Amino acid sequence: MDTLKTTNRLLLIIVIPLIFWLLKTLDFIFIPLVMAMFISLLFLPLMRWFKNKRIPKSLSIVAIILIMGVILKLGGEVVKLSSQEILSADPEFMEKAEMKLTNVVSTVEAFFGIERLEDEGMMNYYFQGKSLDSFGSTFKGIQSGISTALMTLFFVILLLTESINLETIMSKTLFKQRYASIKTFAKIENDILKFVKVKFVVSFLTGVGFTIACYSFDVSFPIFWGLFAFLINFIQMIGSVISVVMLTIFALVEIDSTGTLLFFILAITAVQVLFGGIIEPVMMGRTFSVNIITVLVMLMLWGFIWGVPGLIMSIPITVFLKIVFDRFPNTQVISSLMSGPEKK
Repeated sequence: MDTLKTTNRLLLIIVIPLIFWLLKTLDFIFIPLVMAMFISLLFLPLMRWFKNKRIPKSLSIVAIILIMGVILKLGGEVVKLSSQEILSADPEFMEKAEMKLTNVVSTVEAFFGIERLEDEGMMNYYFQGKSLDSFGSTFKGIQSGISTALMTLFFVILLLTESINLETIMSKTLFKQRYASIKTFAKIENDILKFVKVKFVVSFLTGVGFTIACYSFDVSFPIFWGLFAFLINFIQMIGSVISVVMLTIFALVEIDSTGTLLFFILAITAVQVLFGGIIEPVMMGRTFSVNIITVLVMLMLWGFIWGVPGLIMSIPITVFLKIVFDRFPNTQVISSLMSGPEKK
């Protein structure tokens, strides 16, 4: 018996790295599939409503695709508006921003002892010979993004039409009893649905707060910065820090008064603390009961495996794994280690 346990543990040690290697190697399949799983969970309640109203499944799928198209259209309009905002910027502002940025970079160079010829431009020094590479990377990124979006849409349709039934797969692979699989799937659906709803609302309010702060302190491109804060906030913990740091650097270039700059930094930090540190935990309640260490580890793990998509999906994946681990006596220890502090 001891030999069998030892063998099983050795096999587990071998299998786990192999699984992560496959996830990283076949990311062009797994990223759209996992994204589609979470998107389909958002639309499953609506699909059930259509079913209760005896609406044909084909018409229900068409309605879901139209809703997704409207959402993408609205998002595209916001991106277009922010792009027009940047393109219509005053040339004098660009010259002023470039001058102040050059001064900031020169100060940093002096601190670290970096020597650059006075007549050598900053852009040429740091980005010489990289423009073609950047263009090629951008083009490949656009191709990859379009391919991922199409595959995600394909998997969403398969999941909503139940050509791929998650609950059935769970009942056949993880759980011996159908009742246990149904109960676990319902828990996963409710928790992830609540997480995505709360995250969307908090991110939207954060973006609005950043936009209002930029308007109030006369910082350029308020719509762009609001959109940036909204999108980056979906990356748990890290996103809020990145948005504040990036906007602070931009404000440092634009705002001349030290006092005004300080109040602006306090304002955007207060927005993040209010929505991310106070409102979000209150709205989540006990649903998102995962400790900080687990969040950081999962962010690093899935960020390494899948890059930016991994960072965005790391927390829903963590919630999924925690719920599954909690259903088995042998893995409840892992689930308890992942849990946050007990609330009284």
